[in-house]
Amino acid sequence: MAGAIASRMSFSSLKRKQPKTFTVRIATMDAEMEFSCEVKWKGKDLFDLVCRTLGLRETWFFGLQYTIKDTVAWLKMDKKVLDHDVPTEEPKTFHFLAKFYPENAEEELVQEITQHLFFLQVKKQILDEKIYCPPEASVLLASYAVQAKYGDYDPNVHKRGFLAQEELLPKRVINLYQMTPEMWEERITAWYAEHRGRARDEAEMEYLKIAQDLEMYGVNYFAIRNKKGTELLLGVDALGLHIYDPDNRLTPKISFPWNEIRNISYSDKEFTIKPLDKKIDVFKFNSSKLRVNKLILQLCIGNHDLFMRRRKADSLEVQQMKAQAREEKARKQMERQRLAREKQMREEAERTRDELERRLMQLKEEATMANEALMRSEETADLLAEKAQITEEEAKLLAQKAAEAEQEMQRIKATAIRTEEEKRLMEQKVLEAEMLALKMAEESERRAKEADQLKQDLQEARESERRAKQKLLEITSKSSYTQSMNSSTTALPTDLPSFNLISESLSFDFKDTDMKRLSMEIEKEKVEYMEKSKHLQEQLNELKTEIEALKLKERETALDILHNENASRGNSKHNTIKKVSESSS
Repeated sequence: MAGAIASRMSFSSLKRKQPKTFTVRIATMDAEMEFSCEVKWKGKDLFDLVCRTLGLRETWFFGLQYTIKDTVAWLKMDKKVLDHDVPTEEPKTFHFLAKFYPENAEEELVQEITQHLFFLQVKKQILDEKIYCPPEASVLLASYAVQAKYGDYDPNVHKRGFLAQEELLPKRVINLYQMTPEMWEERITAWYAEHRGRARDEAEMEYLKIAQDLEMYGVNYFAIRNKKGTELLLGVDALGLHIYDPDNRLTPKISFPWNEIRNISYSDKEFTIKPLDKKIDVFKFNSSKLRVNKLILQLCIGNHDLFMRRRKADSLEVQQMKAQAREEKARKQMERQRLAREKQMREEAERTRDELERRLMQLKEEATMANEALMRSEETADLLAEKAQITEEEAKLLAQKAAEAEQEMQRIKATAIRTEEEKRLMEQKVLEAEMLALKMAEESERRAKEADQLKQDLQEARESERRAKQKLLEITSKSSYTQSMNSSTTALPTDLPSFNLISESLSFDFKDTDMKRLSMEIEKEKVEYMEKSKHLQEQLNELKTEIEALKLKERETALDILHNENASRGNSKHNTIKKVSESSS
């Protein structure tokens, strides 16, 4: 009895000690995960768990986003998850997204997973037309997206229509031109073929380097009113704060770079931006929603902190990540070079094998033709021999008839011709016999010559037969040698002992000479990149000119018209910031 009571008490105490949990679903750009969270967990506990699961260390760019009453909100790190205005039903869904954007993706994004998540998010924003992208740049970005997904272009694999099911261009761009899907695919593939040799992470980084120069990249827009009640748009991004007309999200009316802002204050739905330069008027605005005001303040604080952080020396953690990234990049480069060498050797071996197989087939065909010629020669020799035998027999028969005619003539001469008529007749018979004998002799001589000629032809046919047999013997010996060479060459791709030697002797200890060589290669790549940038701009202009004739002017959107006007005037968000900085200095 006492034991039973003790066991029940133990079970109930264990039950009380088990923490209460709730289920959370986290959606990233390419996957979904579910976690069991404790009720007491704060936003940071959940966020850190997601980052550890993804293997992400550059956590300062990201956050957990959710939607409440059609308003976007971000999970606060120091507040309990359940204390947020999240739906009561489970699983509670959050989106793991980039909250802050880098100024320079190539310099700031270190980890491959960070680059990949940014690539997926920016690509979706461009396709969803949340970021305006001109048509020619859309085609170029699509080609890098294809390189990232499919690897190097291979005409034998990537045949016409292989992009039919892919979403690569914004619908606005597709509707703007009288071009079929096949025509778009042809232009995308033409650029895709030029990206040969780029790994997935390199193609994604090239995509981000182009996308980060788009006017709407990384900008969060909010509807605001100034003191006069005029409706405006506030843009918050990595460079500063920007004020736009509601109809023009591309070029700001005025910009406040982070380093030119002395203070941002917020009270009673009103924001105040105080520039460092006291000659510039203080800018005040307000937003109608409290949640939106809090979000604006969060983004301002976060972007300003990152802006200042970029202008300081890297922390020890970032230095370690960059060093590891450099080593990893060098290792991958060496691995790619090794694989490229192996691929080249395999291709050379396959080409040699194909050439030997082609030569073998050629020799077999020559052997077949020689064998057929030999058979024809043998048949011809047999026919000539048979004809020569018949001619020889005919000559003997004519010679026998000539001898009989001679005997008849002698007999006739020996016969006494008593009368003149008999004599005359006899002379006539003798003359005829002589003529017949002469004719027989000529025919016999002709047949004899013909027999000699046939014997000569027979000898030549036998000589031709002997030469054909000798050639067939030579071809047979070559064929056996080629087969032995072919068997040894065909085995090359499977064994490749030289590849094993390479892989065994490969070392990943980065010495000074390796790093100096790598530095020289990086410097060379910078020079090549400048040249490629110039070439790229020429290509973009060429494509723009090429497809301009197919544009449907009546389908141009307001952003298309604004972009073309800005391009002709040389206006952009970056130029506006530059002008502000120059005027303040």
